[in-house]
Amino acid sequence: MGSAERPEDPAQADLTARARIRDAAMVQFAERGIKGATIRGIAEAAGVSPGLVQHHFGSKEALREACDSHSMEIIRRTSEISPSKMSEPGFLSVAMRTTMPVRRYVARAMVDGSPAAAALFDEMVAYTEEYMRHPAAGFGTPETSDMRAYATTMVTFSLGPLVLHEHLSRALGVDVLTLEGFPRLALAMVEILSGGLVSPEILRDARAAYEKMLDGSPAPPSTGPGEESDG
Repeated sequence: MGSAERPEDPAQADLTARARIRDAAMVQFAERGIKGATIRGIAEAAGVSPGLVQHHFGSKEALREACDSHSMEIIRRTSEISPSKMSEPGFLSVAMRTTMPVRRYVARAMVDGSPAAAALFDEMVAYTEEYMRHPAAGFGTPETSDMRAYATTMVTFSLGPLVLHEHLSRALGVDVLTLEGFPRLALAMVEILSGGLVSPEILRDARAAYEKMLDGSPAPPSTGPGEESDG
């Protein structure tokens, strides 16, 4: 019997329907928030019945948990991509098309705020911290005495543009959560990280000053514009 005549595997069809519902839910949650999205609306967007949504997930909260898990899976897979693949023709476009719904979903989740959003943020921090300790090829372990703070700040840097995407889009004149707008934002972020904006001496002095503050050492007296210290 040819492949065209082979009956569809019920288990595979079940997984496909589940994934379709989950993907539709991510879009609905991103557009309407967890409170505004409804099982009926998600079902309509996925092209299934509300009963099938409840069959697969049981409740809207359980569906959101599935969206959170899927988001973390995409984040992990994206972070493990070899830097060499970035130069392959068409790869970056495909990767962006895959991650864009996740970016929109995470952005809305962080804006709405909830125990689920807090758990997602914490999981991203934990994963980033572990990744920094055991980086993939092409990346190094950062020089830091506080890996937890480093990882948390990295996650904040990543999420900040997503949370503020409406303001960024207005300022740049293009939606930065689209395939047309995101490359402009991403390129600027790459340039900030690699542009040598701050000299090594300034970074060294800043590090020393903040380390003293953490040690409890008194900070030197500040002087206002045009004022000189007595010392």
